[in-house]
This record gives sequence, C-alpha cells and structure tokens, in this order.
Amino acid sequence: MSELANNEMKTEVLNRIPQQPPFRFIDEIIELSDEHVVGSYRFKKDEFFYEGHFPGNPITPGVILIETMAQIGLVTLGIYLELLSNNDKPASVFFSDCEADFLQIVKPGQKVIVRSKKEFYRRKKLRAKVELELENGEIAVQGFLSGIGID
Repeated sequence: MSELANNEMKTEVLNRIPQQPPFRFIDEIIELSDEHVVGSYRFKKDEFFYEGHFPGNPITPGVILIETMAQIGLVTLGIYLELLSNNDKPASVFFSDCEADFLQIVKPGQKVIVRSKKEFYRRKKLRAKVELELENGEIAVQGFLSGIGID
C-alpha cells in the first residue's frame, strides 16, 4: 500500500472509531498494517477522571489505561481488518476480554504509545498482544486483549 493510501486508510479508520470525547483515548495512528497497529494518546491534565482519582496526586486509572489499549490496539486494528475484507458494511470491534500486567503509573500530561500485534483474527474475533509505553520507552501496561466484531 502506498504512503498516501495508508494515510487515507488511517483517516478512514479514525473516522470509524465509535468512542468520542471525553471517552476517546486516541490522538494518532502512527503505523497500521494487517499484523499490527501503533498509536498514541496524550492524557490531558484536565481529564474528567483526575479530579477524583487520588486528589492532590492524580494518576490515570487502570481501567482508563486498558480502555486506551483497547481503542488503539484492538478497535483500530479490528476496524482496519474489517475494511480490508471489503465488506460493504464493516463491523465495529468491541472489547471483550483482557489479561494485563501494570508496571508503571501514568500521570496527567503524559503521552503514551500503544503497540499492538495481532495474535489471530477469525470469524470476527480478534486477539492481540498489546503494550502501553511511556514516551521514555518504559512499558507501563502489557497484556493480551480480545474483541469481537459486531455488525
């Protein structure tokens, strides 16, 4: 796929992601192929969840980190795979399962990079190995996420 076509596909995929602000945790798709996706998100200092998640010393809740991993590493990849299938009406992929290890905290203002590698995709079921890393390259969360395509 040419660079122009790949950029157009990234835009198409971003436009199809069902989550919207304030619950959309993807700023950019950096890489996209039928085997992997890399994307990023910067947690704004005024995100709605920081006020009550450890006032005075806010950190990003684990459930939000998993959601970020799911949106970038699962939903984005799943939508792309569905578009490649040339379906007239591609399915949306919804998060269904995860196992994750939390290794670092993510503070307000930090940018994270999510790297996802497809384990398998068949019958609209997707499983991927996903890592969420900090800008300095340290892995903050790693694990396996699964999702299912729903028409």
